[in-house]
Amino acid sequence: MKIDTQLVRELAELLAETGLTEIEVEEGDRKIRVSRGGGVSAAPVSYAVAPALAAPAAVAAADAAPAAGADLAGAVRSPMVGTAFLASEPGAANFIKVGDTVSAGQTLLIVEAMKVMNPITATAAGTVKQILVENAQPVEYDQPLVVIG
Repeated sequence: MKIDTQLVRELAELLAETGLTEIEVEEGDRKIRVSRGGGVSAAPVSYAVAPALAAPAAVAAADAAPAAGADLAGAVRSPMVGTAFLASEPGAANFIKVGDTVSAGQTLLIVEAMKVMNPITATAAGTVKQILVENAQPVEYDQPLVVIG
């Protein structure tokens, strides 16, 4: 297997920027995992770290939406692992707030991944019911970000 050193460097930079301790990408039969934190750890221990990082967001989402199945029906989900930003730059107003009416294609927030700012847009018109992430929060693939009803 040929190792893509540039990809490894970019993943390491992403770890440093987001504060994550481990990141893994998979493409076809190739899988690359980059972790930091020093010390010797077995793979099962490393896997235990990732859910712990995601748990606060999941707990916050569960607290915000007691009937998660029904409330998340109109959820816009993250298409990638990255960092969610609610505004275009520090100090700027957030793209949306709860109660706003949005149109299909309107930018709701940005997910930064490997130094690329990816606008996350509304898939349909509606009213913002919930914002399930905080500014500068790490997000996982397919994580609910915003509920539009």
